[in-house]
Amino acid sequence: MKRLYLLRHAKSSWDDPELADHERPLSARGRRAADAIGDHMREHGIQPQLVLCSSSARTRETLARIGLSGEVERDLYGASASELLARVRELSPRLESVLLIGHNPGMHDLALGLTGAPGKYPTGALATIELAGWTAESGRMIDFVRPRELA
Repeated sequence: MKRLYLLRHAKSSWDDPELADHERPLSARGRRAADAIGDHMREHGIQPQLVLCSSSARTRETLARIGLSGEVERDLYGASASELLARVRELSPRLESVLLIGHNPGMHDLALGLTGAPGKYPTGALATIELAGWTAESGRMIDFVRPRELA
């Protein structure tokens, strides 16, 4: 079974209204949330073989704060669920675990489309989905963690 981790970037800052959306950094709350998710990932041994990250400032900062390195891909910025799924389907079958760091509504819609699991997908949330393969039509949500649940 493959593990697909979907991490929505942590809370971004709106302090500078002149800043382009792509360049918005994390807020103080977002930095704390990303740190908490990173701690959670380490505590639970979540070490994806590949990390794919949107090119926005807030996703790259989320990536850095969770303590991993990855490939930054411009096409993941604002990607729809179908675009994200197309990227997942391109993954090498040799990979067993992959983390995508991106944005809503794409992340929520992808999780919903693969698992049927409804619900909100707040900033900083991490979904763990089990798939039979990267081209599977559906999977199973085996974990969903929100930063506010982490002490």
